[in-house]
Amino acid sequence: MTTVTTSPTSPTTDVDVVLPCLNEAEALPWVLGRIPAGWRALVVDNGSTDGSADIARALGATVVHEARRGFGAACHAGLTAATADIVCFCDCDASLDPGLLVPFVREVRDGETDLVLGRRRPQGRGAWPAHARAGNLALARMLRRRTGLRLHDLGPLRAARREPLLALSLDDRRSGYPLQMVVRAADAGWRITERDVAYLPRTGTSKVTGTWRGTWQAVRDMSRVLNEPPRLRAGGGWSRSSPRP
Repeated sequence: MTTVTTSPTSPTTDVDVVLPCLNEAEALPWVLGRIPAGWRALVVDNGSTDGSADIARALGATVVHEARRGFGAACHAGLTAATADIVCFCDCDASLDPGLLVPFVREVRDGETDLVLGRRRPQGRGAWPAHARAGNLALARMLRRRTGLRLHDLGPLRAARREPLLALSLDDRRSGYPLQMVVRAADAGWRITERDVAYLPRTGTSKVTGTWRGTWQAVRDMSRVLNEPPRLRAGGGWSRSSPRP
């Protein structure tokens, strides 16, 4: 069951940033210190035992508690708790600067695109292990075959409008959640773009791609998502996207 704890100061904004969190006490000050002014940080605590929730709350974030373990479960709990018009997603491990979301939000707000994804560009050794890159490359190729989208990365940094995101009816609660968002958005005819972003060595060990085993488990989760049939649009007709140049 998901419960929401609101920080003493929870401003009404038009941008919420969902930050799935499992034992990220060391990284939280860096991440929350880079949330753009006026935006709200929604830290979704997914069962941390290192005091992450208390640290996030002390730093002014709104804390959402999601008892069900899983990256997708944490992301979706944040999405359903969000109230802003535009919702962003960012890892909570200090590998990505949430300040990089500013141009993403501008593009969505101006109607230039519907979903912006960050294409990770590793900065320094250890930022993106070889096995994680290999898994990401394999998924990008499978995604192209499934949707025609010529994307290079399925990274966690992204922005879109809240109501359309909810309308996608995302139901994966594990590692396939980010991919399912892209697949269903493509099926719905969304305009999807990617922008280069600096990718830093994360703080601590990844719960998903820290090992070959974890990486390929994530690939298996995402492969199931890619086997979903194209979804039928409300107006009739299959909504598989046309290939992008």
